[in-house]
Amino acid sequence: MRLQYADDARLYVPLERMDLVQNYRSLEGSKPALDRLGGTAWVARKTRVRKSLTDLADKLLELYAERKTATGFGFAPDVPWQHEFEDAFEFSETPDQATAIADIKRDMEATTPMDRLLCGDVGYGKTEVAMRAAFKAVANSKQVAVLAPTTVLVFQHYETFRRRMAAFPIRIEMLSRFRSTREQKEALAALEEGKVDILIGTHRLLSRDVVFHDLGLLVVDEEQRFGVTHKERLKEMSRNVDVLTMTATPIPRTLNMSLVGLRDMSVIETPPKDRLAIQTVVAPFSESVIRRAITEELDRGGQVFFVHNRVESIYSMAALIQKLVPKAKVVVGHGQMGERDLEKVMLKFVRDEADVLVSTTIVENGLDIPRANTIIVNRADRFGLSELYQLRGRVGRSNQRAYAYLMVPPEASLTAIARRRLAALREFSELGAGFRIAALDLELRGAGNLLGREQHGHITAIGFDLYTQMLERAVAAKKGEGEQPELRATLNLGMDIRIPPEYLPSESLRLRTYKRIAEISNENERETLRRELQDRFGPPPPAIDNLLDYALLKSLCERLQISSVDRRGNEVVIKFHPTTSVSPERLVRLVRKERGTKLDPRGVLTIALERSNRSIAEAIRNVLIPLETGS
Repeated sequence: MRLQYADDARLYVPLERMDLVQNYRSLEGSKPALDRLGGTAWVARKTRVRKSLTDLADKLLELYAERKTATGFGFAPDVPWQHEFEDAFEFSETPDQATAIADIKRDMEATTPMDRLLCGDVGYGKTEVAMRAAFKAVANSKQVAVLAPTTVLVFQHYETFRRRMAAFPIRIEMLSRFRSTREQKEALAALEEGKVDILIGTHRLLSRDVVFHDLGLLVVDEEQRFGVTHKERLKEMSRNVDVLTMTATPIPRTLNMSLVGLRDMSVIETPPKDRLAIQTVVAPFSESVIRRAITEELDRGGQVFFVHNRVESIYSMAALIQKLVPKAKVVVGHGQMGERDLEKVMLKFVRDEADVLVSTTIVENGLDIPRANTIIVNRADRFGLSELYQLRGRVGRSNQRAYAYLMVPPEASLTAIARRRLAALREFSELGAGFRIAALDLELRGAGNLLGREQHGHITAIGFDLYTQMLERAVAAKKGEGEQPELRATLNLGMDIRIPPEYLPSESLRLRTYKRIAEISNENERETLRRELQDRFGPPPPAIDNLLDYALLKSLCERLQISSVDRRGNEVVIKFHPTTSVSPERLVRLVRKERGTKLDPRGVLTIALERSNRSIAEAIRNVLIPLETGS
């Protein structure tokens, strides 16, 4: 593989060393500057990021240690009422939901304060999980605070909580622009006296005049949408309180791995039963498409979201829709309206008194209206991928097929980024795609949200994959797991390890396959990849089996800290790195056990190869395995 650097310098990478090459992924639109081959800029950049990551790992571990030593309230096991409340759930829980619920209850019953992050795709039932936790807290005579980023979402949660808990003597209050000053005062007085069980609100909840009688659980929805000062106040509030944070922004797997043990995480990936994928259509703006989409939805008794993110022209757009579909009841909602007016509009739509809601992106977060199964987004090219994904998640929350129409200007006037974004959304319309769509812009944003704004710059500087790798190492080092020196073993075995072009004709596919094979580290991964190749392209030729064996051997050599393996005729010479963790006793045991094996005083091991049907790499690996296992 040929890599190009600044000043047209080139570097050739052997294909079996594709593990040394990483894809540069960063936030949308950021392009890396090319460095000079042999220059110091790249090393300096990595050093700067490494220092920042060491500080970050310190901070994370400090928080973790503080939380583990703090004493919180240990909730009692479930009471009969809890079972009654859970049995009233009209759907059956998905396996992931059940696991998340069990995790949260276990955390609540422990005496250390809970700090759990609940990630779940849009509409996958995170609210139900939160309601069960809230019910458990109230059953233990504790108060619950539910914090959401927008007035509309607060209102939605308020309605949902009230509906689900109507059969129980639980007092739920809402604190937001939808409440008059007098109503807010009364609610706050009752809260302080302990008469309010659950308080749901926007960041107004974080004001100093909000005093809880006995707070036991704090639920934060879409934490990344709160500012720094809000987060500081949250930290103060939640010192010894159980905290459950919900997000629909996928947290990347790789990042999750590097933070394991620092923050407890539950992921809901299984879609609710009978849920259908959202049909996504990207089309140029057209009155006939809009008319057909709205008419078809109304004919099946549904409702429609129409997102138009320009307040100055939103009323003329609503008038156009009214003209196109005269029988539709059209309402308009946007953030610049007075709260009472906005509340009226939202209530009309929630209570099914309106057919089409023409609004700005205020509907982006968490709105749950099962009968609204068509969304039309005007000028979709102006939205980021995560925004479009969240908007699309407003529909498809029942067992009816949902449709998302992304209206764009003619293809020619779209930017390359907008084109890529829309293609990704169209491609990822299957269920649960939220956790994979992220490979573009969403997970990068999620990473920055989780770790703080300043980390965004570092991700851009070195690319996401290298960033998570370095973070993982920094956390391991701080945990005292010791940082393994980065050793690369060189193998010269004289084997044919090329992927034949006639087996995989596409060059980019061959390169991707080389990279995937270079990253395998155990027998399971080898078999899984071999099976996948066989399924997709037919039985792999001997050269691919050689390459798979070669990759497995290289991985073992790097774990044993072997610097080189050279084949010389019928012998193989193995040199260990001076820092190798392999004990001399194991080497001596190996020499006694294996015929034709010699060890010289410099620690160089020579193995005689016997004729067998095995590949050379596999034969060498079988000799070396006891050095790792000690058997």
